Amino acid sequence: MARSMNTAARSTNASARSTNRSIPVRPWRGLVLAGAALYFLVPLAASVIFTVDVPGEGVTFDAYTQIFGTDGFVSSLLLSLELAAATIAIVLLLMVPAMVALRLGAPKLRPVVEVVCSLPLVVPPIAFVAGIGTVLKWGPEHLSRTPLFQTFTAIQNPDFPFVLVLAYVVMALPFVYRALDAGLRAMDVRTLVEAARSCGAGWPQALVRAVLPNLRGALLNASFLTLALVLGEFTVAQLLGFQPFAVWIVNVSGSQAQLSVAVSVLSLLVTWALLLALAGFGGRSRTAPRG
Repeated sequence: MARSMNTAARSTNASARSTNRSIPVRPWRGLVLAGAALYFLVPLAASVIFTVDVPGEGVTFDAYTQIFGTDGFVSSLLLSLELAAATIAIVLLLMVPAMVALRLGAPKLRPVVEVVCSLPLVVPPIAFVAGIGTVLKWGPEHLSRTPLFQTFTAIQNPDFPFVLVLAYVVMALPFVYRALDAGLRAMDVRTLVEAARSCGAGWPQALVRAVLPNLRGALLNASFLTLALVLGEFTVAQLLGFQPFAVWIVNVSGSQAQLSVAVSVLSLLVTWALLLALAGFGGRSRTAPRG
């Protein structure tokens, strides 16, 4: 009798699971995806047609072949990539230890840190860069006889304007905070750190060997968001008088419209490729083979 009841219960559970698995996909999901695809792909297709369709010549890819030979393309792109690498390194070095310490030692301060990291979303970029410009003008005038004058001069070097890195670190705080917070919420940081400490590891070793491997996806997401921010930022760099990749695109558009649109399309495709590579890499790290 007991065996028959257990068999009936198992069959009921199996039928319930099969019923849950066979839930049909709702039609509105397909409509939403189709609408989103049209929203993104139609402007991209129009941009591509504008770059390859030359009146009187037909279809030509001269706009794309001229990109790499245009004056300023390589230097501005390399400058943006260098700024992005420096920004990613600094913002992660600042935020990862701070957020781990916040979860371990002062979890009640999390709302305060969240508000502080979200402030760059509230302050308009034009007001932000106006404040930076005021400080950069005030510093050399009042500190000309102090060692700080050399610092103000060095951070405004056109070959590598470190002042842009400082500005981008502040602007990237909301995105980096959200990415790292989601990653830390998905694991038990206290247990990992205590286990590493019980094995004889110091605090730096516990952070590097126990916490960071489990934060790989969050670190990649934060790095990608910061990279996209730096590559597409225009207002701060333009008003401060520097010429990274986004500013170069706008300057070229004044005389070579098709070339500037072709560069924009190329940069968008590269960004999408990085996003797909990031998603694939994160998926492989989550589905590690079992021994």
